[in-house]
Amino acid sequence: MNVIEVNNVIREFRIAERDTNFFRFLFCRKYKTKRAVNDISFKIKEGELVGFIGPNGAGKSTTIKMMSGILVPSAGVVKVLGMIPHEERKKVARQIGVVFGQRSQLWWDLPVTDTFALLKKIYKIDDETYEKNLALYGELLGIHDFINQPVRQLSLGQRMRADLCAALLHDPQILFLDEPTIGLDVVVKKQIREMIKKINQSRNVTVILTTHDMKDVEEICDRIILINEGKIVMDGPVAEIKKDFRGVSEIKVLTEKKVEKLEIPIAKEIMLDGCNICVKYDAHDISSAEILTEIVKENKVVNIEIMEPQIDDIVRNLYGMTENN
Repeated sequence: MNVIEVNNVIREFRIAERDTNFFRFLFCRKYKTKRAVNDISFKIKEGELVGFIGPNGAGKSTTIKMMSGILVPSAGVVKVLGMIPHEERKKVARQIGVVFGQRSQLWWDLPVTDTFALLKKIYKIDDETYEKNLALYGELLGIHDFINQPVRQLSLGQRMRADLCAALLHDPQILFLDEPTIGLDVVVKKQIREMIKKINQSRNVTVILTTHDMKDVEEICDRIILINEGKIVMDGPVAEIKKDFRGVSEIKVLTEKKVEKLEIPIAKEIMLDGCNICVKYDAHDISSAEILTEIVKENKVVNIEIMEPQIDDIVRNLYGMTENN
């Protein structure tokens, strides 16, 4: 079942052009049209974990805002759970949760618990569901220690955890996360990643994640949609993208005796340091088994470590490919 369908969607903005004459700029403005999203189409099934990634200004947040009903497409159709978001905003809002890393839905001067109580009224959450979800997510995200503090007194990590809890109180079917780990330390990032995966596994919540942190993508997502300059340039499973697109793999080998010489012509780089061998290679050109075969011909191996290409290296290469095209 497709919970999100985006068909040939375009979103344009009118931007006032700067003018050196202040009064002319004030009263006779000229505008230019910028196309932030350029004829994109994709479908997302129930329960998918999708990384929606791209460089700054690629159109990620604009697309998220159209899917959540905040923006209206200039052309094309967006459907969420069979509804057009900007036409049925209240119905859609009850079925989705949204977390924007740069903006909070918490009331600044109120304690976190009071914000949750207000959201309970807004979303018309029954008492049983509210208490159950508050207990569950409060425990998973560790917010009970600061739930009675005003939001303005919270650290960034505490606020993000509270925001995530607030987005889940009404049992949404879809969760939109726009840079949810931005500016957070590694401990809080890990906590939020684990929480997202648990929600998906236990409640089959569909998650659409935009982020610049490729660790988020690698640890959370099953699928990547790569957008650049308003166009989708890649859409597929993370595992397939890692397999099909070039990245540098690395083999580290510890031998019993010092290695003086090693020749593997297809390898990108070979580094010898006493008993340590490090070989960098492209898996499209040569396999790890072939490299190890060459090493064990003349050396007795004590330990082997193989490191696959990192998703951020692959995505960086994909950015480069789209810019060249």
